[in-house]
Amino acid sequence: MSLALSDTTNDDGIIQRIEQELGFPNEYISGDAQRLRLWVGSINLALDKVFHIIFGADGKWDFDDGNHTTDPILTTNLVDGQRDYPFGSDADGNVILDIKRVFIRMTTTEPYREIFPVDVQSDLEDVIGRFADGLNAEGVPDRYDKTARSIFLDPIPNAGVTAGLKLYVNREGFYFTTADTTKTPGFAGLYHEYCVLEPAYRYARANNLVNKETLKRDILELEKNIQEYYSRRSRDEVTVTYGEPIIYE
Repeated sequence: MSLALSDTTNDDGIIQRIEQELGFPNEYISGDAQRLRLWVGSINLALDKVFHIIFGADGKWDFDDGNHTTDPILTTNLVDGQRDYPFGSDADGNVILDIKRVFIRMTTTEPYREIFPVDVQSDLEDVIGRFADGLNAEGVPDRYDKTARSIFLDPIPNAGVTAGLKLYVNREGFYFTTADTTKTPGFAGLYHEYCVLEPAYRYARANNLVNKETLKRDILELEKNIQEYYSRRSRDEVTVTYGEPIIYE
């Protein structure tokens, strides 16, 4: 069952369920602007936690918050002579959490081809020294290094190409604001209760409420269920199970 952030008509939103869970009066949170801001912030922290679980469990069907209006695929122009390209956030300002695959093309008419990561910082034997030798060799990039919030191409591109660089990424969730009363969390509705229990537990722990251990137990059980669900989503793909090796006499 999907839960909206706040549903004062049916008393069945995330905010209302938190009020019920903690024994608050009706509209104790939703009817007070300051409390609502504080609790929406706590719900957004719960989103971070559940996305961390999902990203860790995700199988071949890569997760992205369902409230995003664009796909987690970024493109930018290749610039002749430019090695580094920042990717701290997408076009909507969502922070990039991880870069999964990188593709380039050197003309707008050719298909993209994948290039692969190397780690300059761990290159103790200077095998990939073109990144740091100061010669700034140009050509067709075939590898990249991730440092801070940028990727660094090698060789340096020798042409400028519109949308010549394409990245597949993980990014942060689409967070609630106090105005998002009808919006639902961007993960499976089966587990929207997490956005109720986790903020409620955080409050119960801080205020030493008697139900804090019950909430903690329920959260741990729900986290296990979320992990199991998202690790099994690609059921349309055949899983090959390998048994013991055959020994021929």
